[in-house]
This record gives sequence, structure tokens and C-alpha cells, in this order.
Amino acid sequence: MIPANFPDRSVVVVGLGYVGLTLAVELAAAGFRVHGIDVRADIIGALDKGEPHFWEDGLAERLRYVLASGRFTYSAGLPRECDATVFVITVGTPLDASGRARLDMIENACREIAQLMRSGSLIILRSTVRIGTARKVVMPVLAATGKAFELAVCPERTLEGRALTELHELPQIIGADSTETAHRASQLFGFLTPTTLRVHGLETAEIIKLVDNTYRDVTFAFGNEVARICDAVGVSAHEVISAGKLGYARTNVAMPGPVGGPCLEKDAHILRESCRDYDLELDITSAGRRINERQPLESARFLRGVFPSKLRDGFTIAMLGVAFKGYPATNDTRGTMAVPIIRALRAEFAGARFRAFDPQVSTQESAALLDCPAVDTLEQAFAGADIVCVLNAHVAFRSMPVASLSAAMSEQGVIYDFWNLFSGKIVEFRRGVKYVAVGSHCFANDEWKVS
Repeated sequence: MIPANFPDRSVVVVGLGYVGLTLAVELAAAGFRVHGIDVRADIIGALDKGEPHFWEDGLAERLRYVLASGRFTYSAGLPRECDATVFVITVGTPLDASGRARLDMIENACREIAQLMRSGSLIILRSTVRIGTARKVVMPVLAATGKAFELAVCPERTLEGRALTELHELPQIIGADSTETAHRASQLFGFLTPTTLRVHGLETAEIIKLVDNTYRDVTFAFGNEVARICDAVGVSAHEVISAGKLGYARTNVAMPGPVGGPCLEKDAHILRESCRDYDLELDITSAGRRINERQPLESARFLRGVFPSKLRDGFTIAMLGVAFKGYPATNDTRGTMAVPIIRALRAEFAGARFRAFDPQVSTQESAALLDCPAVDTLEQAFAGADIVCVLNAHVAFRSMPVASLSAAMSEQGVIYDFWNLFSGKIVEFRRGVKYVAVGSHCFANDEWKVS
């Protein structure tokens, strides 16, 4: 627990989304007095019931514990009284319609903090932001108060589904202009994780977060590039990638598939936007994002070529997986590739019926997001379907008895596996049902096509 003489015992977290709520709960569990602020009615309403507004392994129990302890409180607006000496900004930075990172929520959070903070407070920017945001946006708003303050950038890097664990395992990046501020922020995060990494300046920490996620985006894009090569040549990308890295540590190509989510779909854009301020164009970053964004269209066009020009009445496509990823499990649908995939399929299969299923996402949310009916079971998803698309790698899909489920599909149904979950496995599908995965389109020859 926090020593009685530790000066920064009281913390305010502005923004109780995925990043803010998990951090606030773990700080409170460590012994800090934490007050969370969020303007969203659904977040406050869930907290009033003692529940998080999203699913994260272990979070609901942890939240109930810190609420009962009294160390975690929350409000929709500014608290009447505030003795906090640390303020953490964890609000979102989504892209606007032009593809630029919005900073209005950062500015609003800074204005709230400016009203609350005492002289000498430590302000921590944890949101993913454009390079220079701490210095050019946060600092001027706080400086206008005339109060003394310290500013650090400490980016969040946890994996959804493992956030509570990784907050205690991952090294925490600490970026600050002074050794004293870096030491102060390091002491705070030292109560969560044994390793803090101090880097020189605010911008270094901002760049680290953007580079981390952009690296993953580009890496996944190369996997999708390999799939395009293999489809053109007529070989299996699964075999090329699996055989190429087996026992060969210098190669670790990712399997092809959809690349999205609340970070990967936008952080490469934020990095590119930031670098244009320095007259720098990022060629590899831009190419990687372009490859990943066109992947749904290429898959939809392939599938359309499998079926005759006139579809049968009641032609049905089942979408397995609405969350942006399946492993580790989450019900987060921000940036889910299910949306561009179903959009591409609707463009190619005019008049087709769609249905959705996800083990973590409610049927109500699934139906609203994809604008189609949602079902409760895998059996309902497969029943009578002409195409079943596997959109994420949830354990329910990895372990599903796909052979027996395929028996309920239409006579010449197609299972299209965006994640290669069953590539290389011996599976006896029902006679007439075909299986193909991203990067293995070579198996769809003329005899394979549906008549």
C-alpha cells in the first residue's frame, strides 16, 4: 500500500474509457485515492450499478472492490472538492472525417484540470496523441492559469483482455523535460510496475507509442502482402509463412487477415499526420495502412467470383466475430474490421441477407453496429448460410466443431476464414461445402466454384 508520507496519494483520472478506467481501478487497488471524471452518461450509469461499461478480464470484480473500499469515486463533472496532486489525461483521440486526430477532448480535459489543480501539481498525458501535443496543446492551457505545474507523457500500452495484468508487468515509459518530473512520475507508476523507463523529453514518449502501434500495423500489412503474392502465384500463404518461420528465428511473418481496432486503425494515420508538420512523408507506413484497408475489398471480390451472377433467393452470409479481435477476448467494437468487411460484402452481394454472431458482444450491439440480425449461437449462425465468414480468432471459433456445423449450411456453402484458423488441419466438411482462407485463394479453381 501507499506509505503515509508519500506526497502524491490523491489522483484524478480524466476520461474513464478503456484506458482510464483500468488505470483508475488499479491505482485505487494499489492504495491511491482516485477520482474519475467522464461526461458519458453510459459510463456513469454503469458505474452507478457497480459495473464497468465494457468487458475486461477481472475488471468487474476489481471495480466492485475499489468502490467498496471508498478509494475510487467518480463524477460526470468537476468534483466540488479536490485535494489531488496528480491528474492523468486518458481521453480518446479519434480521427475526424478528414482523417486527422481530434484534439478537442484533450483541450477540454486540460481546461477541467486547470480549474482543479493546485500549484505544483503533476499532469500526466496518457492518451495517444500527435507528436508535440503535450508541449503545444496541454502546456499552454495549463500555463495560462499562472500556477506552477509539472508535465509528463506516460503512454498506455496494455493489450485489451490483459490490461489488469499488463499494468503490473509492462515497463512504463516516462517522458519529461526535467529529471525531477520524470522521477516523480516514475515513483507514482512504481507502485504498479517494477520497471519504469525514463526517456528524454515529452516528444520521445509520444513517438514511442505511435511507433509501437505503427510497427505492428506495418508488420501485419506485410503478412497481407504475402497473401496477395501467394494468391497471384497459386500457393498457400499459410504454408509459406508457417514453413518459413519454423525453427528459423530470424523470420516471424504474421498470418494475413483483417487489421483494425481502436489503435491500429488510427495510430499510423496520427504518426503520418504528425510527420507532415516536419515536411516528412512516411512511405512504408502509408503503404502498410493502404494494404490493410483494402484487404476487405479484395476478399469480398474473391468471394463474389465464386458464386454465379444470379444469387439464389434468400442468399445468406453469416459474420462470425463483431469485436475488433477475439484473442485475448474483448467486447470492444471500436475500429472493428467487421464494419468494412460487411460493407464490402454488401457492395458485392446486392440483396443478400446477413446475420451476425459474437460470443462477447451482445446481440443488440452486434445488430445495431452491422445493421443486420444477430443470433445467440454458432448453430444459428451456420444454419442455412451460403457463406460463413470467420472475422476474429475468439476461442469459440478456434475450437468450434466446424465440420459438424458445416452440415447445416446450404448445399454449396463456403466457409471463408479471415484468420486461417483451420488452414493446414484435416477437417471433413460436409459434401459440397468448401473452405478457403485469406492467402489460400489458389484452392478455388474452376471446379471449386459454385454452379
